[in-house]
Amino acid sequence: MRLVDLPHDSGPRRIPRGGALAVVIAVLALAIGGLTWLTLGGRAAPRSRPASSALARVQLPGHVRVCGQSAILGGGPARPPRGAVVVRAGDNSGVNWTLANTTYWFAPGQHTLRRGAYTQIDPGPNDTFVGAPGAVLDGQHRNYYAFAGDSARVTISYLTIENFGTRGGNMNQGVVNHNSARGWTVEHSTVKDNAGAGVMLGSRNRLVYDCLEDNQQYGFNAYSTGGPAHLVLTDNEITGNDTWNWEVRDPGCGCTGGGKFWDVNGAVVTDNWIHGNHSEGLWADTDNRGFDISGNYIADNYDVGLIYEISYNARIANNVFIRNGVGGGPKNNGFPTSAIYISESGSDSQVPGPYGHTFAITGNTFINNWGGVILWENSNRFCNSPANTSTDSCTLVNPRKVSLRSCNRSNIVRSPFYSECRWKTQNVSVEHNFFYFSPAAIGAKCVLSQTCGYQGVFSEFGTYPHWSPYRGTTVENHITFDQDNHFAFNRYYGPWHFMALQLGDAVTWNAWQDSPYRQDAGSSLDPNG
Repeated sequence: MRLVDLPHDSGPRRIPRGGALAVVIAVLALAIGGLTWLTLGGRAAPRSRPASSALARVQLPGHVRVCGQSAILGGGPARPPRGAVVVRAGDNSGVNWTLANTTYWFAPGQHTLRRGAYTQIDPGPNDTFVGAPGAVLDGQHRNYYAFAGDSARVTISYLTIENFGTRGGNMNQGVVNHNSARGWTVEHSTVKDNAGAGVMLGSRNRLVYDCLEDNQQYGFNAYSTGGPAHLVLTDNEITGNDTWNWEVRDPGCGCTGGGKFWDVNGAVVTDNWIHGNHSEGLWADTDNRGFDISGNYIADNYDVGLIYEISYNARIANNVFIRNGVGGGPKNNGFPTSAIYISESGSDSQVPGPYGHTFAITGNTFINNWGGVILWENSNRFCNSPANTSTDSCTLVNPRKVSLRSCNRSNIVRSPFYSECRWKTQNVSVEHNFFYFSPAAIGAKCVLSQTCGYQGVFSEFGTYPHWSPYRGTTVENHITFDQDNHFAFNRYYGPWHFMALQLGDAVTWNAWQDSPYRQDAGSSLDPNG
């Protein structure tokens, strides 16, 4: 988030579990900078160089390495499957792509479509597109989209799909599954160097063992009319996306990340390597719910590693966060950039689906990120507030009664609207995590004045709009004292700082643990690491 008192959301502008990680005992060398990697059967593990006694005891999982790995991406059939349509290398403009229940086999080599911005593949239902080793579908920056249309249950595997869209084009749109159709699977494929999002995700879509690399906006964008449901993203490498640097070119758009979720009902996001993206790593924005985000390796993203914003009901467990926010943190003007940023989100049993009682952030490892976990709530942001940039969205807790229309200045001062028109950071449990922080390893800009090295639970003094019942210290008190948000049983190493109640109010470790905040019961802090 870029703004201090009004963190924007983002959304599309009206366009709109997989394999367990092999555990590798490893030690990081971060105090002297950088990470070097060994490859172990497609997994990578940090090379041993102990930086401190605390880090020397850390056991990190390996992460899946997909991009450039022929064992994962190059295993397509060398000969066409029986009954398949053979698509020879070269100009494929004469191929009939509309047949249903058909397998198309792409021969080795470069494949192109005829010229024309809207020349694309529109599959029939239940179609399969599979590449032989070395098959590449190249848009030559002439075709906007690779695969589009509304047909359901399409499978794409062992293909490289690249160079679709023009420079700065396809904003909030995608190259693969452009229409966010249902039931698509993209597996063992490389989607790179495309405009917009590499892949759009609709309901019951799956991304498995894919390389989503260097796309101009997102690696993927999960958005569809009515909201996607039941997504699976596992064992993917998502890296280098947002090459067009959209937040600079369109300030405040909130339209960047390795991947973005919008109004998604249920997602399993496991065992992915999300690294080196030029903005956020993962961003779940606006009325998402029922997310299992576990076993991921989220590292070296320019800004926040994971944002969960005006959304509900998630479990964030057993992930690794390393050096996220080191680029964006110094530019955030007083707001503490973090590895995990929870913004107006928490658990609510009124929203159907799993994780409705506790929003658990647990078992995660944090090493030399710009910050740790921030629990935030914007006092001015609620359904029908002019400060809510998700302008067409309302809360999900009581949709038959609570809506954009009913959350008006007359109703909002009384029950149930006072409570239910507001997205809340509530029932969040930050427990049993490992936090390591060495300012020297992060860099010279990591100083207290740049809000480097913070954990916190806080809001800001409410000011807007003038008819809001949440002005003043109302939300500050709610998020800090009334909404069951707590840190506990964590281990902290390094000179961590803590922020409580109000944005900018730093408190000592003793004050953080003492009354009235009573945070981090059972936790320990070693400021020397």
